[in-house]
Amino acid sequence: MTFALIKRRFLMNCLGALGLAVAGLSAPGPATAQVTAFKQAVAEAAARDTDIAAFYQSNGYAPLWTGQGDDSRRRAALLRALAQAGDHGLPAARYDLAGLRARMEAARSPRDLGRLDVEMSRVFLQFARDLQTGVLVPSRVDSAIVREVPYRDRASYLTNFAKSSPNGFFRALPPATNEYNTLMKQKLDMERLLARGGWGPTIASKMLEPGQSGPAVIALRNRLVAMGYLERTAVQTYDTAMQDAVRQFQTAHGLAADGVAGPATMAEVNVGVQARLQSVIVAMERERWLNTERGRRHILVNLTDFTAKIIDNDKVTFETRSVVGATQSDRVTPEFSDVMEFMVVNPSWYVPRSIATKEYLPALKRNPNAVSHIEITDSRGRKVNRGAVDFTQFTERSFPFSMRQPPSRGNALGLVKFMFPNKYNIYLHDTPAKNLFSREVRAFSHGCVRLADPFDFAYALLAKQTANPQGLFKAKLATGVEQRINLKEPVPVHIIYRTAFTDARGAAQYRRDIYGRDARIWNALAKAGVALRAVQG
Repeated sequence: MTFALIKRRFLMNCLGALGLAVAGLSAPGPATAQVTAFKQAVAEAAARDTDIAAFYQSNGYAPLWTGQGDDSRRRAALLRALAQAGDHGLPAARYDLAGLRARMEAARSPRDLGRLDVEMSRVFLQFARDLQTGVLVPSRVDSAIVREVPYRDRASYLTNFAKSSPNGFFRALPPATNEYNTLMKQKLDMERLLARGGWGPTIASKMLEPGQSGPAVIALRNRLVAMGYLERTAVQTYDTAMQDAVRQFQTAHGLAADGVAGPATMAEVNVGVQARLQSVIVAMERERWLNTERGRRHILVNLTDFTAKIIDNDKVTFETRSVVGATQSDRVTPEFSDVMEFMVVNPSWYVPRSIATKEYLPALKRNPNAVSHIEITDSRGRKVNRGAVDFTQFTERSFPFSMRQPPSRGNALGLVKFMFPNKYNIYLHDTPAKNLFSREVRAFSHGCVRLADPFDFAYALLAKQTANPQGLFKAKLATGVEQRINLKEPVPVHIIYRTAFTDARGAAQYRRDIYGRDARIWNALAKAGVALRAVQG
């Protein structure tokens, strides 16, 4: 039976069961009894959910979906939106569109309609929240994803929907960002590609270089063509065109762009469409977790890309390389958003207790003069005479001292740190270890984010509040003592983790899952019912 026939039969059922009373009119006899039966069924079915029960109580247990006029438009909009759930990478089976249509067709009595109305509201609430703020609760998937998802009040979905254009309401639910829309387009393209067999066979060779020829080179050529990095060609040698294509591929995958297909490049080339599609779907879920205003000016730190960017009106106006937390569980950088309020020039480094007790205390036990560049202070802030202390008597728990490194060029924080005070003690900062920025994978810190160009980062921030940002910064720096510069307009900071994202041209970018977080997210999405699709046409 076609949807049009189902809808026509359903409307006839609604009209026959509820008559004039559905439109809010009272009528004696059977119609009144039918309305009472409908309302009783609504009240009984809604009782299991306080938000749904409160909504129906507030509107006098009138139908939202199963009546005439506006209800018909709401019904059609919901069914249309549910049919597109898979396009958004949502667990379509969770909403059971086929089952809902079957219940619509089978509804005959007022009680059937009352129960159906509540069921449609339940499905609507689940779908609306999933589409707007994600299927998963981030912290339940990974404890280091401490992002505060901007959840909306459940009851407000129903009340706002009842007052809105149905189609417009559904269009407004997903993130209204270019990133989300581009990811969704990539997802649909990759689903069609998956149906055609993907990018072809993987390549057995672990390394290929310019000038080589043979079956492995041909396989690499064909794969680069299928991925869109190389124009279709019959050349069978690793020529300059293939070298340029490899460079493009390397840039798009966060690899050193030398044009040589070494082991790291070959590993990424051999990643299949399914895995890349999973990354895109995970990125869409992550985008829903951040479905809120990010600030006309904001700072974006993508941990997998090892970059920190300043974004002004959706355009990158400054970018620098970064070093992020190491892959050990106690050093990974968490994901969250906060607001940068100030920077500190010539900062002191107050050694985190975990570092003081786990790394420095063992050294002090062996030699009281170890880590001599660090001051040891008591609970009153007084400098401790190392020679008068027997460090061997202390454990990680009983160690009573604090440790501080005074301002200097060798300070662990370098010469400036950028503060967005948070309970995780994470901030952006300079570093004396400049050599690490030349590495391809830059996960070395204890959790904070180190910047390759911290002075230029500071100038870009200060340019909004002074005509001479360099002069202001350098004057503070020249004092050699700790100086604070407040940002007149605090800047939102978003620390994200995306293994799939798009560049300024909308081209696909992929990065390695350094902490394994996206793998855990995909597994959780799959468990919730999200599935890969191979779409024909």
